[in-house]
Amino acid sequence: MRPFSYQRAMDPDMAVQALSTAAAANNPLTKASAQPLAGGTTLIDLMKLDVMRPAAIVDINPLSEGWSAIDPGGENLRLGALAKMSDVAGHDEIQRNYPVVANSLKLAASAQLRNMATLGGNVMQRTRCSYFRDVSYENCNKRNPGSGCAAMDGVNRMHAVLGTSEQCIATYPGDFAQALIALDASVEVTGRSGTRSKPAAELHKAPGNTPEIETTLQPGELISAFVISGRWPRSVYLKVRDRQSYEFALSSAAVALDVQDGTIRDARVALGGVATVPWRAREAEALLKGQRFDDALAQRAADAAFADARGRQHNSFKIALGKRVVARALQQAVTMEI
Repeated sequence: MRPFSYQRAMDPDMAVQALSTAAAANNPLTKASAQPLAGGTTLIDLMKLDVMRPAAIVDINPLSEGWSAIDPGGENLRLGALAKMSDVAGHDEIQRNYPVVANSLKLAASAQLRNMATLGGNVMQRTRCSYFRDVSYENCNKRNPGSGCAAMDGVNRMHAVLGTSEQCIATYPGDFAQALIALDASVEVTGRSGTRSKPAAELHKAPGNTPEIETTLQPGELISAFVISGRWPRSVYLKVRDRQSYEFALSSAAVALDVQDGTIRDARVALGGVATVPWRAREAEALLKGQRFDDALAQRAADAAFADARGRQHNSFKIALGKRVVARALQQAVTMEI
């Protein structure tokens, strides 16, 4: 681990100012940037691997008093960005009215990590691509822009089949973000100009020609909360992985349905483990809306979700697997007792 400066931010203004000042003084493309510290379950790991080399660490844990609230009251669910994953996953109201959120958090990491990790940090976690995390590989466009992508012709079993570019095929690793985009959540962002709101679906950037730029956050900005409108008791998160626990998804699906008298009035489908960013399958949603559910409809929706998928030498199996995951998640959602 390399030397860095440490500052403890006692309020949001101090955090934003410290991060903005440090970011302005350093070049993020050389990894000598400023980073916020909350749970630290990803950041410290990447610093030990020498993948991230922040010149400044800004501890934002003192903001927890205002930024860790779980408020399911009224028509909106508001989750503070510093709320612990385990606290949200175990909350009775969230389990009852937003099971897709609760399950996406329960199926992530280990119990110990969920007790430490925050919602904001979970959403901002970086890829588990082995070529990104192993600095002995020079050709990683996320770590060394312009160097190439070793995964293209390397072992790419865990890599993406959707949202890829010629610069990067690294998979977004999280689970919670899929639940957020499926429910049309918004993200509250605090920065130098105050607080603004944006759709969660606009937080992450597909790799394109600049895979080193992973989000639309500006220097100094912090996620302060997530907001979900309405209630979605008929919702599921299904995750398929190589082992039953403490493993990232080979394929996952976040599904939320509004079913009235046997007809699907509204459908939300998001995919994980298969794309470079949290992936919304809008083509699948369009097929489902206004239809009566059966197995054939589930298969057509699953096919539509992966219509643009592009497999490579080792990860083509994810296309067939992903379709089965979507179809099964839809079947589980339709048959839920609510």
